Amino acid sequence: MSGGDLLPMPRGRRFSGPSRAHVRGVSLIEVLVSVVVLSIGLLGVAAMQSIALRGGQSSLESSQAIIQTSSILEAMRANRLNAGAYNTADMICATPAAGGTLAQDDVSNWIASLKQTIGSGDADVTTCGQITGCPLNCVITVEWDDRRAGGGQNRQIATRTRI
Repeated sequence: MSGGDLLPMPRGRRFSGPSRAHVRGVSLIEVLVSVVVLSIGLLGVAAMQSIALRGGQSSLESSQAIIQTSSILEAMRANRLNAGAYNTADMICATPAAGGTLAQDDVSNWIASLKQTIGSGDADVTTCGQITGCPLNCVITVEWDDRRAGGGQNRQIATRTRI
């Protein structure tokens, strides 16, 4: 035999590639890698869903604040002659006692409704409302805690109108 000649294979043995046990091991590793990749992808989808839910909660609370602002404005328009009585000195964070004038009852019901729709109930001290400048230059301000929705600590919406 010369240096460039190949050695003949023995007659009883054929080269058939990797053994069956070796092929099974490679398949198992491929399955494990694909499960890990799939798991990471599903965790990413779950994180995006969580972020979307928090954004949706924040949007819901903003919409509720605007609806509640419109509610007190309509009550003030219905009691136009006493619109000045709706003014509050500061932010009202505790539901005022009902009774007295129609304007006081409306403000009390408005604050209670704010706490039910935006806040976490009557005991909530972070959902507040304020009415100033009525009847000529009304500013209705609603403030609430937006941490539950993933936003900053406090959020505020102000609406200006004329009665």
